Amino acid sequence: GDGLQVQGLPARGRHDQPRLHRDDDRGRRPRSRLPVPHPHLLDHAQHLRYAIEIARAKSISQAAANLFMAQPNLSKAIHELEENVGIEIFERSSKGVVPTAKGFEFLKYAKNVLDDIDKMKSLREPQIFQQTNISIPRGSYISKAFADLVADLDTEKEINIHYCETNSKETVINVSENDYNLGIVRYQTIDEKYFMDYIKDKGLVAQPILTFKCVVVMSKAHPLAKRKSLKYEDLLENSVELIHGDNAVPYTDKTRTGPSINNRRRIFVYERGSQFELLSQAKSSYMWASPVPNDTLSAFGLVQKHCEAPNNEFKDVLIYKKDYKMTDIDEKFLEKLEMEKELVLKSLMGEGRKNEKNNNRT
Repeated sequence: GDGLQVQGLPARGRHDQPRLHRDDDRGRRPRSRLPVPHPHLLDHAQHLRYAIEIARAKSISQAAANLFMAQPNLSKAIHELEENVGIEIFERSSKGVVPTAKGFEFLKYAKNVLDDIDKMKSLREPQIFQQTNISIPRGSYISKAFADLVADLDTEKEINIHYCETNSKETVINVSENDYNLGIVRYQTIDEKYFMDYIKDKGLVAQPILTFKCVVVMSKAHPLAKRKSLKYEDLLENSVELIHGDNAVPYTDKTRTGPSINNRRRIFVYERGSQFELLSQAKSSYMWASPVPNDTLSAFGLVQKHCEAPNNEFKDVLIYKKDYKMTDIDEKFLEKLEMEKELVLKSLMGEGRKNEKNNNRT
């Protein structure tokens, strides 16, 4: 067989998960409150957003660029905010601009204040505010599920969604510290203990989505594309491997770039769009990846092939805060994810059976 193992998402019926309600306190996260240190703090909501972006970027200049504003104006706004609250929020260090001890506490409360402001704004109209923040690995079946979700959104109602593709360590940070509702963490099963400890230490819940073996993705014009069977040693013959360059394993100095193959011809990429362009244009290139939807393969003229290799077992795991209650948008995304996962696995297993028949004939 193809060695695929599938673990489904837990079923979610209408009464399985408490939902967030706009008109009462049911399903809301308990949160501690900080007495407002200045009577006009709510007048400085935008300043709070500036401070949170600086903490995220760890740089005033980078935060200014992200906010599309001049650095002196941002520095002035933060200085005014610090004067109003009566504390120093940031300090400069060798790691960049970081919150002080009091600043760190202040930013936690600031996020709660902004969250409440957004909820109050949503009361202006009876329409549902379609909002969520999702952090995922660079996986095509996951991004396809997100695209399906967006296609179904009601464009007559407000939409405020943040969607981030990044590495697994950053996803854990996004969910535990940066107000992302859901995250999907991807790791090799040989590193499962490190990731599970890291997720637990951050106070997050983990639920399995999928256990899979990576496939090799390459151009239809790749010299190996038409081979009936593929061995990992074949990939060392004048082929260039594309790798995501920012993978890391928590609590170790190790990085994992996929199955253990010592290819000396490597190109490190950091976003998914470029990898498909490279695979399509550079005919000798290949990449280890999670199962890719057929639509994506066809759009870029690619094929995906089974290939046995050492340490080729991965897991995708859903993470969220322990006290987080799924919203309608979250549940719809997870439904789309389950559907897309089943589609790509069905296609991939069909391809695996076809290859097995071809091998038996030979």
